[in-house]
Amino acid sequence: METLPTGISVLDREFGGGLPSGSVVVLKADPASQSELIVDRFSRPRECRYLTTVRSADAVEESLTLDAEDGDDGDERDHETVVEEVDHEDPIDDVLAAAADLPERATLVVDSIEPLEAADRSRYGPFLTDLRRHVDDAGGIAVIHALKGETGTNRVVTEQVADVIFDLRTTVTGTEVVNRLIVPKFRGGAALEEPLKLKLTDTVSVDTSRDIA
Repeated sequence: METLPTGISVLDREFGGGLPSGSVVVLKADPASQSELIVDRFSRPRECRYLTTVRSADAVEESLTLDAEDGDDGDERDHETVVEEVDHEDPIDDVLAAAADLPERATLVVDSIEPLEAADRSRYGPFLTDLRRHVDDAGGIAVIHALKGETGTNRVVTEQVADVIFDLRTTVTGTEVVNRLIVPKFRGGAALEEPLKLKLTDTVSVDTSRDIA
């Protein structure tokens, strides 16, 4: 099983080079957080098909361009990222069609999963199974951006099928905004034993400041 870089150097070091190929990754985050910066980083290392279910393709392309210019590691987008809006009437078929046509070792991003989770359980479960099979056939990675809030019952299915779960927790105190990344699930590897404190401004970096109780 090949290991593919995440695009975030500190995570790659923690995971011994990256994530196992064929993995379905779920990034859970608050809608008001800077989690899109993390999704952007996942799209950089390899050819990527970026499927947007809520924002317009133009808005996504603009944010990807801006983020790539401000990379904290000096990373540039050396591979093509194709951004597409999914059919709002039937997003499941659009995502599966893109997954079936995923180039070898490429990344498939679904941003965000909530419109698909609104489908009946009888259809959503098989969708995730087919998505995982297509990604595994391509030897790539699927990144599912899953926003927290009033999620339906299918969120449990999303997390159950996922091979890796990144849980971004954002807390606001009187003096700062703190972002901690927790990895409670990692098939084919070792989950992080402790939360990873991140700085999410216009870039993604590790926050080395000490917490003051």
